[in-house]
Amino acid sequence: MTVRLTVAQALVRFLASQYTERDGVRQRLVEGCWGIFGHGNVAGVGQALLQAQQTGEADLKYYMARNEQAMVHASVGFARMRNRLQIFACTASIGPGSTNMVTGAALATINRIPVLLLPSDYFATRAASPLLQELEDPRSYDVSVNDAFKPVSRFWDRISRPEQLPSALLAAMRVLTDPAETGAVTLALPQDVQAEAHDWPEQLFTERTWFVPRPQPEPSALGRAVEVLRNARRPLVIAGGGVIYSEASAALRRFAEATGIGVSDTQAGKGALAWDHPCAVGGVGATGSPVANALAREADVILGVGTRYSDFTTASRTAFQNPDVKFVNLNVAAFDAGKHAGASLVADARAGLEALTTALTGYHVDPGYTARIDSANAAWRRVVEHAYHLGHQPLPAQTEILGALNEFMDERDVVVQAAGSMPGDLQMLWRTRDPKQYHVEYGYSCMGYEIAGGLGAKMAAPDREVFVLVGDGSYLMMAQEIVTAVSEGIKLNLVLVQNQGFGSIGSLSESLGSQRFGTRYRYRDPSSGLLDGDVLPVDLAANAASLGADVIKTRTVKELQAALAQSRASDRTTVTYIETDPLAPVPSSESWWDVPVSQTSALDSTQQARTAYEAAQRDQRMYL
Repeated sequence: MTVRLTVAQALVRFLASQYTERDGVRQRLVEGCWGIFGHGNVAGVGQALLQAQQTGEADLKYYMARNEQAMVHASVGFARMRNRLQIFACTASIGPGSTNMVTGAALATINRIPVLLLPSDYFATRAASPLLQELEDPRSYDVSVNDAFKPVSRFWDRISRPEQLPSALLAAMRVLTDPAETGAVTLALPQDVQAEAHDWPEQLFTERTWFVPRPQPEPSALGRAVEVLRNARRPLVIAGGGVIYSEASAALRRFAEATGIGVSDTQAGKGALAWDHPCAVGGVGATGSPVANALAREADVILGVGTRYSDFTTASRTAFQNPDVKFVNLNVAAFDAGKHAGASLVADARAGLEALTTALTGYHVDPGYTARIDSANAAWRRVVEHAYHLGHQPLPAQTEILGALNEFMDERDVVVQAAGSMPGDLQMLWRTRDPKQYHVEYGYSCMGYEIAGGLGAKMAAPDREVFVLVGDGSYLMMAQEIVTAVSEGIKLNLVLVQNQGFGSIGSLSESLGSQRFGTRYRYRDPSSGLLDGDVLPVDLAANAASLGADVIKTRTVKELQAALAQSRASDRTTVTYIETDPLAPVPSSESWWDVPVSQTSALDSTQQARTAYEAAQRDQRMYL
């Protein structure tokens, strides 16, 4: 039996029939479809979504975004909160609408988060070429701007004929539901093909369940990993995002308690082990805690679980200074498990940790190691308390804003952040006890992610309060989804931190000898020709109000605390606005990040920074 539908109608009906299952729990795979319509998709995917909604022939809810990049970010926020078991699709028109999604695709793929992208494309028949917004390439008529998605997608295809759709859809679902391969999946849809009718086999639209496996460690690989760990005297665990996506927090806790090994975390893995657990030592790497970084420097074995070892995690390969350090890499992706010449353990994080715990029965670190962790944690907690209650004047320090929010939030509340100086301060200082409380996008660290990502997180967890921390730089890049939140009646708590510029890069610039050049929001001074005049009269609070949010302006930490309570009590999206001092002190991570400094310069500040850079670089090494 067949059913006659357009390609777009068939696509929508197929997506509405897909499910995932893990550990016996089944859920819809595609929760809905974000979109912004233009001439490239309004009569294709747009018509199909309308028809599905009005006839009930397919249950796929449409959500209107205000920016195409933002709708991909919202999709990432949603899928991350749902542990990569559920996703959104995103439809965009030809040309700029589609290329606006490229940044979001890169963010999704780098973070290993699934999202289905449906950019519109030129006419497959070429009947009317060149189209409005079509790229012409003299070398080939088969090139379009959507080829830009290829390097940032885990699977890419262009559907030039209806007959190609079934195989492309099945391949797309395979990648979206594979924890080792997942990321952005792109199916480019030519405008004319979207509207073309075809007789489809009814089997294409039957409910289909994609089983998400928990790969078990291969016995010989497990044996090699256990041998390395049993000989360790100063081991350290690095818990990455894979621990959380695998729902392996309880398994990690049991492993830590059985072995006594200290557990550090990455940005994506923060919350995998509660901050006040005796084995928890905080973030590791360039923006980590001095406790974790001191242990990392001396560690003889690093057990990385679900981490891809970014430069922030390894402090640009200076974190691990023991000349005999070895790595055991437990990861569902062989690509990550093979890094740093480690003992590769390709497996699901939960399954792998359970196997290691059993195989390491009888192993426990020396009591002196445990006592050292206890002492260092106690000292660090005093430092954090001081930073959280600094009493900085006349404007509060950013650490005080984070402290007020951290102390105010309930365990199941969610904090969302992505870019600027706040991710570093958060990884170093934030205290989280729930695996889903800490939502910081630091794979791509994309300015503008925060509000859209927070919207997706709230859609995934409507029973949690979501607090979006956004700096003025990120806010100015992408605040539009406040309108979407208001339109959909989705309540967000936004904390808008104003420091009059790109504070994070300003601090980095100064440390590299570039004197905060081009990082402050100022008038151009006619005499110097530089942007170092008076502060610009930009009112971000008024801007947020104009987008439909309630706004509370605060000046002190006490006022901020009261505003947070008011925001929580409200059922409307609320922005709490506060100004901070970008020059206020922050505790040191006692670590390093490799940002090359000019080898030659006429500036004394750059020359001094280069000297410091060369000294730090001497600790950099390959792990072979």
